[in-house]
Amino acid sequence: MIAPNLDAASRYGIDRAGLGALLADQPPYRAEQVWKGLYELLATPEEMTNLPRRLREELEQALRPDLQFVTESVSDGGETLKFLWSLTGDARVETVLMLYPDRATVCVSSQAGCAMGCGFCATGQSGFTRHLTAGEIIEQVVRAARRARDGGRRVSNVVFMGMGEPLANEAAVWAAAERLHGDLGLSARHLTISTIGIVPGIRKLAEHRLPVTLAVSLHAANDELRDRLVPINRRYPLGEVLSACADLLAVSRRRISFEWALIDGVNDRAVDAAELAALARRLRPAAHVNLIPLNPTRGWPTAGSPPTQVAEFRRRLASLGVNVTVRSNRGTDIDAACGQLAATTPVELSSPRCARTASG
Repeated sequence: MIAPNLDAASRYGIDRAGLGALLADQPPYRAEQVWKGLYELLATPEEMTNLPRRLREELEQALRPDLQFVTESVSDGGETLKFLWSLTGDARVETVLMLYPDRATVCVSSQAGCAMGCGFCATGQSGFTRHLTAGEIIEQVVRAARRARDGGRRVSNVVFMGMGEPLANEAAVWAAAERLHGDLGLSARHLTISTIGIVPGIRKLAEHRLPVTLAVSLHAANDELRDRLVPINRRYPLGEVLSACADLLAVSRRRISFEWALIDGVNDRAVDAAELAALARRLRPAAHVNLIPLNPTRGWPTAGSPPTQVAEFRRRLASLGVNVTVRSNRGTDIDAACGQLAATTPVELSSPRCARTASG
């Protein structure tokens, strides 16, 4: 039997010491069996057939999942999946799984909602509900990895680019990153933490040992425009953001990425390309720029840049010596692309793109 005086614990929030305490009445090797079952086999307690049946039943009750499945949306011929989860306190978040021929990437949420107030982002339009725990973040990856495994793929990359500002929830995000690396076996170089420019969080990353990748959602290369697009810039202006990035680069030696959502007539002009190139060159080696044609959201009237302007902006940056790529949008039709996550229940459609009812 498990320790009777302990309350139910979060399945992926509990640490090794906590699991050991829960299984104090069991042989010492049981805790290791359960831990490997959770992280190496991606198994639920009831699926751990190397454990006695009674113990499996008790663990199923004692180690509760944090995520309750609500619905799933499918796009790109089944290669992009978006999961909607319900959490305690009526909070909801979304996770996106992107399948490729030889791998899979999971885009995880770190908060329910977001307090940063970026008007062109659906999450920012919805407001902030609460921070996610490390266990809630980890479980998103595990649940998505199980689905990827069903299709013969292994999750190799995790990007903290879902709902919320990861560095506003830095402690939980970093605890999740360490567990994803140390127990799920993901390379630190394949973990990307995104930020809108939370300077204390960027500086905190420099104190940690894992060389994760930092992606800064820049969107403007002068303070006047960025104050309008990214309100937190009034608190952490570009000069401070760039200084923190340079200090992190000196420690991690990992190239930093600048994310740039192209908005028609707003930040896709020749002057914007010149300003962005100048900022990118301030980091040595120069930052990589990832262009993202702005995805449509209900609360933002301005359209994303048309394909011809995206190509021209990319050409200008390349001519100025910037290492630049254009992100291929996936899941736009199911509101799963960058900036579209809002944790709403999708409308049932007759096309095959939308909601399934299986929990995965």
